[in-house]
Amino acid sequence: MDTIHMNKKPPVNPQANPMWGGQFAQAPDAWLAKINASVAFDKLLYRQDITGSIAHAKMLAKQKIISEADSKAIITGLQGILKDIEAGHFEFKDSLEDIHMNIESALKDRIGEAAGWLHTARSRNDQVAVDFRLYVRDTLDVLDGALKRLQAELLKRAAEHVATIMPGFTHLQAAQPVTLGHHLLAYVEMIGRDRSRVVDARKRMNESPLGAAALAGTSFAIDRHMTAKELGFDCPMGNSLDSVSDRDFALEFLSLAAMCAVHLSRLAEEMVNWSSAQFGFIRFSDRWSTGSSIMPQKRNPDAAELVRGKAGRMFGNLMSLLATMKALPLAYNKDMQEDKEPVFDTAENLMVCVQAMTGMVGDFTADKARMKQAAGEAYANATDLADWLARELKMPFRSAHHVTAKLVKLAAAKHKKLEELTLKDMQAVEPRIHKEVFSVLSIEYSVAARTSFGGTAPENVKKAIAEAKKRFGI
Repeated sequence: MDTIHMNKKPPVNPQANPMWGGQFAQAPDAWLAKINASVAFDKLLYRQDITGSIAHAKMLAKQKIISEADSKAIITGLQGILKDIEAGHFEFKDSLEDIHMNIESALKDRIGEAAGWLHTARSRNDQVAVDFRLYVRDTLDVLDGALKRLQAELLKRAAEHVATIMPGFTHLQAAQPVTLGHHLLAYVEMIGRDRSRVVDARKRMNESPLGAAALAGTSFAIDRHMTAKELGFDCPMGNSLDSVSDRDFALEFLSLAAMCAVHLSRLAEEMVNWSSAQFGFIRFSDRWSTGSSIMPQKRNPDAAELVRGKAGRMFGNLMSLLATMKALPLAYNKDMQEDKEPVFDTAENLMVCVQAMTGMVGDFTADKARMKQAAGEAYANATDLADWLARELKMPFRSAHHVTAKLVKLAAAKHKKLEELTLKDMQAVEPRIHKEVFSVLSIEYSVAARTSFGGTAPENVKKAIAEAKKRFGI
């Protein structure tokens, strides 16, 4: 987009906009034309606009509001315009404000006065509402497919690492050992919830606003059920005012996208940490690493960092549209022209993030030895000791917790791991401890013992992978 200098007006179109009718004799002020024009971004809706117009033309002919000949001419002309746009041979004109007027003007150039029948019983208000709704619906369908592929990649890597031991964290402090497969399955669940929100949003938004006209409906004998069916909607929207003024579907898309961005950002953050020298858990290939202009040794996880960073951008888009829609009176207001850029921006950036994350998940190599070593640090088996005390010595868990804390303190003072304490050391703290305690202090035992539903035991993880494939249709 060209930079606007406050001391330099945009070029002036000397003609009044012909679409506005005969009331206007003068062209709009150049700054009004500049702020009013939306074709620079809403041209993305060209396919949806033509699809909606074709459905409308078919309905008008069926209802005998226009002739079959004019309907066919309109449809043929629109199909030709679609081909030209997709081939890059169509000139979009700012002077015609938006995608709708650009296409209508081009249609008139192609088929003559018959083009004028297309706008019968229709306003730009319901026209843009149906275009935008179709765009968001198309975006949701594409997004669901991309998220499904990400889940599939996560499941594939989880299957490779069913028994790869790593530290589990709380507060970013080593807590208890888990497996890498189990850890990746957590993101399969998150993305699954994202997909469920996509499905819910699509179902809720799948009603057609076409035929509501400007705000009050129309006196023509149109068939809104026909156009709804033609466009793949479940039914027409029930209220004409709501039809043209509702943007819940856009807000819901931005909301679910923001939540999805949270999940992608969390995984990105872990990849940034895990690939650092301080963790050393994973390594990305050259395809998913970048270098430094000054430090030759650097391998930066820039893709993960950008996924993390773009989350904030998508949060901002949601807040932008919420603020725009707040307190708008019914029905359509020009403020709502500001609804599209946040949605377009989020749609593009979320798709890039999902694709990048899918690539990173499939690319990393895990350092199993380093992960296992880290899992055995920081007394991560302390809970296993406390559980053993409660189970074998019939000690209330709070008491077992207290005894274990003393043993951890003793081990730290001796610069030893828990399993390196002698039986005599342990019995000095709790005399009833016997040699069987050492059977529960290995990292392998700690992981394998977590057999409760949803736990990290490798056998659990195998079952969870199979169940997730079935549940998410992968």
